[in-house]
Amino acid sequence: MADKPRLVQEKLDQAVAILDEQGIDAWMIFVRETMLSPDPCLDLILGMDVVWQSAFIITRDNQRIAIVGHHDAENVRNVGGYTNVIPYVEGIRNPLIDTLLNLNPMQLALNYSEDDAASDGLGHGLMLLLQRYLADADLVERMVSSEQVVVALRGCKSQTEVKHIRDAIATTQAIFREIGKVIKPGVNERAIAQHIHKLIGKKGLDTAWDRAFCPTVNIGPDSPVGHGGPQAEYAIKPGMLVHIDFGVRQDDYCADLQRVWYVRQDKEQSAPEPVKKAFDAARHALLAGFDALKPGVEGWQVDEAARQSLVKEGYSEYQHAFGHHLGRSAHDGSTILGPRWERYGQTPYGIIEPGNVFAIEQGVAVEDFGYVGLEENILVTESGAMWLSDPQTELWMI
Repeated sequence: MADKPRLVQEKLDQAVAILDEQGIDAWMIFVRETMLSPDPCLDLILGMDVVWQSAFIITRDNQRIAIVGHHDAENVRNVGGYTNVIPYVEGIRNPLIDTLLNLNPMQLALNYSEDDAASDGLGHGLMLLLQRYLADADLVERMVSSEQVVVALRGCKSQTEVKHIRDAIATTQAIFREIGKVIKPGVNERAIAQHIHKLIGKKGLDTAWDRAFCPTVNIGPDSPVGHGGPQAEYAIKPGMLVHIDFGVRQDDYCADLQRVWYVRQDKEQSAPEPVKKAFDAARHALLAGFDALKPGVEGWQVDEAARQSLVKEGYSEYQHAFGHHLGRSAHDGSTILGPRWERYGQTPYGIIEPGNVFAIEQGVAVEDFGYVGLEENILVTESGAMWLSDPQTELWMI
């Protein structure tokens, strides 16, 4: 990515502001051999792998310190953004302790979390090692989770990040337009997926999630909806719905969209009433959630608005969250727009903030026809939500 140094600088600037706002003296990401054990947040503030044990420390008074193996030091300097790069040879323990004692933070936020996968890069073994390093320095008791720091940093996209997401969305929408040309009776799910992969290959891009399951393609009423891979046994027949969940990864950022088509039977001018009713209900619920997406609202409240809309129109509650963060991955961190269910932990209680980018989705299974699924990508502004994608406002007909 040509603008990676600018992106790293933007995120480091954000991190300093977040630490000051939250009253945390220092945030440290502690890692080792990141090609084997990557930290979810390191790409944001470094954008490269390191080999030896390394510590990246950012403070609320704008110190940005990297303690790294001497073979990695020059690469870290070249990234820019760090005020002090400290190389070591024999071991990180002494330079790490000396640095932390000099900083003397009252709270040291570390990369672990119970609820947020994007904040939980510090494995158990590495935590034990770090505790042993710091035991004699009276620093262990000052350790706290950096979850709230990461939630804010990962969730509030910088200008460069929003640009990359917009670009990924534009490419994904262009591919969706190409997909419509191959949707016809006799074509199966796997053939559609292969066609999409061919289009991606021509652009030199990758899928937003596991290639075997991206795109997700559902043809007709028997195809299982969810995260399954496309199957050859499900082929298009007139009178069926075709649903696709798909996004590209472009310049390290993702799109995540869903679109739906109806394949008409002979002499059929429009979709059957149950299909049109389901599409309208899904769209109304999507819009209800969109309207609820405002700064200061908790994630579960957005989900509740969409959920009530769907139920009001006579459909059962959906068994998933209404939306999720979007960015460097298709599911990009905490603050789920979802119900207050045990499996989501504390994430539905996250506060919506300006700069958040979400994928919001809604769907209805239609007996005998298939699945109506809609998903759009939005940016939260000071006044509410705005579309980053071009919403599907009507059922696409074949």
